Amino acid sequence: MALRHAGANPARGNAMAYAILSLISAYCAVPFFWAFLASVDGNASLFLKWPEDWTAANYTKVFLVEDGATWFFNSVVVVGCVTLLVMVLGGLGGYALSRTQAWWKRPFLYLILLIRVVPPPALIVPLYKVLLLANGAMQSLMRAVLPADWYRPAMRIFGFVDGYLGIILILTAMQLPLALWILKTFFDTVSKDYDEAALLDGASLTQRIRLVMLPLALPGLAAAGLFAFISAWGDFLMPLIFISSPELQMLPLGLFRAFLRVNTVDYGFLTALAVLYMIPSVVAFGLARRFLVQTFGGGVKG
Repeated sequence: MALRHAGANPARGNAMAYAILSLISAYCAVPFFWAFLASVDGNASLFLKWPEDWTAANYTKVFLVEDGATWFFNSVVVVGCVTLLVMVLGGLGGYALSRTQAWWKRPFLYLILLIRVVPPPALIVPLYKVLLLANGAMQSLMRAVLPADWYRPAMRIFGFVDGYLGIILILTAMQLPLALWILKTFFDTVSKDYDEAALLDGASLTQRIRLVMLPLALPGLAAAGLFAFISAWGDFLMPLIFISSPELQMLPLGLFRAFLRVNTVDYGFLTALAVLYMIPSVVAFGLARRFLVQTFGGGVKG
């Protein structure tokens, strides 16, 4: 009787489900709605309210008064390099792990997951010690081969501590395990007949990867790159610890310092920066959304 009664009112059940989902969606959207309204409010405050003085001054202040352009540039450079490295290394590693039958494959896959399982704060002290030693060696090398005027600019790029190279390597190492799992699983769905056909045609390993596997792996690469981009873009702890120079600060640090003003919090500037901070992740998800469906829907079929 209960099943017959439930089946007799499908419209009522659907209406209730949609009502609950609408309430949850509205609850989750309130912070974003407040951030947008406050970002265009000339008298923004902590509380949600309709702006009386609509203005774009908060957005222009990010770039004309504060160091917003520098924060965006540093974030784009670092996160772009991290995403590219994760896609390249994850693609090559995922392909190798998918095709090899070595006994150590499964233990290795579980071992690299420890990088994701261990809390990042637990890694800060040993990681900082290792990178500090590497940074000392890099400083000695730069002083030996470069003029004095070029030393500081070179260390901003190649420094392991307070330099682009160090933070790029750290974020890449943190995002690579998930990318390897995603791409290894994706390549498992790609038939080995493609490799065998390319071998019969006399293709080298490089040609097989570039001409055969790369086009087939685009959905998996896009999914892995999207997760790496979003995670690296939102990472706050590692830039806070390993970046100290103002000219190398990234957007998370700029947003953090905007909240910790001496006298009072400028909510208009803070929310404008937050809205700008969200846009790249939303755009990246929109571009890679269809690839996510293909990747987790079963990959390549046939």
